[in-house]
Amino acid sequence: METKTKTKIKQVVNDGMINKDVFFILTGCFQTISVLMYYLFTEYSDNVSEIKTNNTLIVEDYFSNTINHYYPFYQDVHAMIFIGFGFLMTFLYKYSYSSVSYNFLLASMCIQYAILINGFFHNLFTNHWDIIQLNIESLITGDFAAGAILISFGAVLGKASLTQLLVMVPIELIFYSINESIGVIKYMAVDMGGSMYVHTFGAYFGLSVSYILTNNEKINKQILNFKATKESNLFAMIGTIVLWIFWPSFNGALALGNAQHRVVINTVLALTNSCVFAFITSKLLRGKFEMEDIQNASLAGGVAIGSSADLVIGPPFALIIGGFAGIISVSGYKILTPFLYNRFGLHDTCGVHNLHGLPGILGGISGTISAITANENLYGDSITLIFSARETRNSYEQGGYQALALITTLFISIFGGLFTGHLMKLFKSSDNYAKDTDWEEEKEEFIINNENV
Repeated sequence: METKTKTKIKQVVNDGMINKDVFFILTGCFQTISVLMYYLFTEYSDNVSEIKTNNTLIVEDYFSNTINHYYPFYQDVHAMIFIGFGFLMTFLYKYSYSSVSYNFLLASMCIQYAILINGFFHNLFTNHWDIIQLNIESLITGDFAAGAILISFGAVLGKASLTQLLVMVPIELIFYSINESIGVIKYMAVDMGGSMYVHTFGAYFGLSVSYILTNNEKINKQILNFKATKESNLFAMIGTIVLWIFWPSFNGALALGNAQHRVVINTVLALTNSCVFAFITSKLLRGKFEMEDIQNASLAGGVAIGSSADLVIGPPFALIIGGFAGIISVSGYKILTPFLYNRFGLHDTCGVHNLHGLPGILGGISGTISAITANENLYGDSITLIFSARETRNSYEQGGYQALALITTLFISIFGGLFTGHLMKLFKSSDNYAKDTDWEEEKEEFIINNENV
């Protein structure tokens, strides 16, 4: 009896410790925990609470400057998360249903849990335990965290099962929140557009997961599933255009006053130049335009300008950063991605290394240089509004902490991704890479049933 039990346990482990009901179990547990945590540990912030004054119910924040200021930016970021990221991933012609739908599901869960997990670690690192305040700003930070997770999703797109993705979400959010808390609270490093905390983190976390999780034999046998068609690439361009248009809002959603004005100008200039140089570099390296380059490298300027978007860097440097980002992104797709796969077996489905990883590092470096060159002549008394730590630091010290935040992000994302990848391997992976297996089975079953009728 004992031998049979051990054999059964071994079989379950070898099969991935999963059964057909695990999706319902995981989502049911996650959402039950979510409701409980929101009941115990969250409340509306003061400016969105309902207050009775003279027996009249007043909803304080309904017409306040807070909602008027943040909500338009929040909606733009929301469109990027659900439409931009979702449709950008539909280039896999056999996996388009799963790409846009799993993006929808994962982002929804991320927003819920990011508010809780990020709030917990902010309390931990400030050593000030308080109820998590819910307002429009917390929703924006939830979208930022969802962006990091969706970047990681892009690296394992078509290779990780839905169950494995559901496991990845809360684990990655923990590492994301730890890294963001260290950078923002301990280092006081500025990263307004998330070049480091969102893009670099999400890219290298996803690459590390992909390195552990991907079965290269399956890749080689099912390589045709990873191809794109003219129609699927056209759908993916919808995601590109949405992301490109709304990226200034992503970089500047939490900025204020003149800093927000600088974010919009610098981001637009960087995006326009990354688009131009994406076309130039694609034509130069390939002899023709490649849709993969245009879909992704045209956005690289928005990633690279993120850390310095709110700073006084000057329009020419915004253009230079964007153009250089476009060049390195296309070069990555053409040269680096095949090299990493052939040499190290690292498969990156969406090329997140080229769109988010390398431009994110460029953004972190640009932010470091901008912090070193920042002085009172440029900012006047408002310099502490941008670099709050400048009350006790000089520009070189601030630049050092900016660089340290980038290094820490790389370390935590890579280590966290390797750890999470091993954990995800305990669960059953996809038998058919980059294929809408579940959706197609439903469709085939419908056709068979109708034929029988």
